[in-house]
Amino acid sequence: MQSKLALIAALLAVVEARFGREQEATAVISALSAFGAPGAAATLAGASPGVLLAGANACAKLELADRIVTELGNDPEVIAAAAVLVQAEKNTNPFVTAIPSLCDDAGLPATAALRGIIPLIDPDTVGADVQNANAAQSLNNPFDANGLSVAEISAAQGFDNFTAQGSDGSTAAPPAGGDAGNAGGNDDNNNNGGNAGGNNNQNNGGNANCGAAATVTVTVAAPAATAAPANNGNNGNNNGNNNNDDNGNNNNNGGGAQGAADFGDCTPTMDFQLGRAGRKPDEGTFLPTDPVVALGQQDALNPNIITNRICDQLTNVCNANQAAKDACLAAKAIVQGLETKDATTADAFNQALGF
Repeated sequence: MQSKLALIAALLAVVEARFGREQEATAVISALSAFGAPGAAATLAGASPGVLLAGANACAKLELADRIVTELGNDPEVIAAAAVLVQAEKNTNPFVTAIPSLCDDAGLPATAALRGIIPLIDPDTVGADVQNANAAQSLNNPFDANGLSVAEISAAQGFDNFTAQGSDGSTAAPPAGGDAGNAGGNDDNNNNGGNAGGNNNQNNGGNANCGAAATVTVTVAAPAATAAPANNGNNGNNNGNNNNDDNGNNNNNGGGAQGAADFGDCTPTMDFQLGRAGRKPDEGTFLPTDPVVALGQQDALNPNIITNRICDQLTNVCNANQAAKDACLAAKAIVQGLETKDATTADAFNQALGF
């Protein structure tokens, strides 16, 4: 009998280990009593436990974080407290589900200063090491959230062991990491607008402004033909525009698959080093080598975080052409298939891009 009681007590301890997470955010919000109307901070703090319960909608805490800023103002102290709530880990009930739910509403949080922050999850969840490292990073250096939900950002950063949940309570499988990573870039390049001529103009502009950036020919498809010069690719785009938008788009796709990969203003390589700042001497991490690509990015134990960053930045800041973006995705897939996390991993990625 005593052994059974001991076993039950042990099981209860395990179950309860991930309960009570809501108190951490509540204390931070309660400390905002100097902001907003009298009693407003206390009311908001009182609402925070409910949105962090295991059965709460994953989007509810993001809505509450927006309310905190709306009602208490945008003072840095208020923003910081709201950010803690956005990042906060929800309670976990292992008798109900073994994986967390993440908000898949791209409109939340609506507060710009809170976007790009992703949540902590139960460390016993498969893949929690990746998600929790990303979440810790995002609190100080938020990820690109242009048009993306928290669920899509998490998937793009390498974590997909969760249920995507809408603010209406609907659930779905996690979004594909590759698609989520490209979603913001598509918005930036007007690809979603359906105007093929506009896309060609965007690409031509990128090619025209490359300056001294390196141009590397990369074979993306196995039966690749001899690459045409970059100027010929632009001529193809112009001819396509003279005929009709659809033909222009087809010409551009052909040039991207077989033409020269132009990485624009960036060098899309990463390196592996031991003992970076804040790391143990024998702890190796990955980081982009280009300062433009690396701006705001912390080093990572997981190489997939860095390859994803590099590919995203080709769209966001580098003015790379489509052939370069395609080549980066191919190199990224190579790294995802490797089981190594050392210098050979970085070498494989760089060599796949011609560096």
